Amino acid sequence: MTLDADLIFVIGVIVGLLAIPALLSAFSESRAPRAAAIMVMIAAGLITVAVLQKPGGYTVEQTPDVFMGVIARMVN
Repeated sequence: MTLDADLIFVIGVIVGLLAIPALLSAFSESRAPRAAAIMVMIAAGLITVAVLQKPGGYTVEQTPDVFMGVIARMVN
């Protein structure tokens, strides 16, 4: 399987979602959110690359279809 725009987009969204608990944990423990900030930057970079690679980009309405398409390709 190659890294197409949909897969890059899905990985970026997942990394971005995983950054949220890391941010909350860092702030609740009064420490600098270094790892979470790196995760947010990685997620932003991946999503940006995916949007630039796909003509027309992505819309919010397309996101579930993109996720299901990537999961379907992984399963098959």
